[in-house]
Amino acid sequence: MITEQQISAMSSVAWATRDRARVLGPTRVGVAVLASSGQIFGGCNLEHRYRSHDVHAEVAGIAGLVAGGFREFSAILVAAERDHFTPCGACLDWIFEVGGPDALVLVQSSEDGAVAAYAARDLMPEYPR
Repeated sequence: MITEQQISAMSSVAWATRDRARVLGPTRVGVAVLASSGQIFGGCNLEHRYRSHDVHAEVAGIAGLVAGGFREFSAILVAAERDHFTPCGACLDWIFEVGGPDALVLVQSSEDGAVAAYAARDLMPEYPR
């Protein structure tokens, strides 16, 4: 179970890392990934002029978690100033791989805005099992 305090801390990390994103397009994205220890790892998108080399924020955050010595997470918060923004299919692949179908995916479209919550399985219900 995630607490309001953890969500608040994750939001702070996600928005701070979002500000450091390297973008060529209009959308800066930041994430915070919650490890089982309670430690939070941030990530942001890193766009490349050859767009196939882009690193999405979710993947950057998950990579930081793994580099930090963890093998799984329970929640990820995505911060982007867009309405109805959720992780893309490729990012959901990583969320399923490292967080599992029950991982909590939190989405926030403004720093002080409401946080929408989804189970990863609800965002990609036909994911192979």
